[in-house]
Amino acid sequence: MMNKIIVCGIAIVIGSEGSGMSRLTKENCDFIVKIPMKGKINSLNASVSAGIVMYEVLRNRKLLQK
Repeated sequence: MMNKIIVCGIAIVIGSEGSGMSRLTKENCDFIVKIPMKGKINSLNASVSAGIVMYEVLRNRKLLQK
């Protein structure tokens, strides 16, 4: 399923820093992705999280094209 989504169009919804997304927003998403955290980091800045997710989508699209 993930490969199909990465090749097709995708909308990325980023939750707020610390509190994440509301229940209703989560219920309307096809799937939820969490970024693994190590050390004493509680949350990432929303723009940093968006950059990580967009990078992974593009990286996976390039891998699928090979």
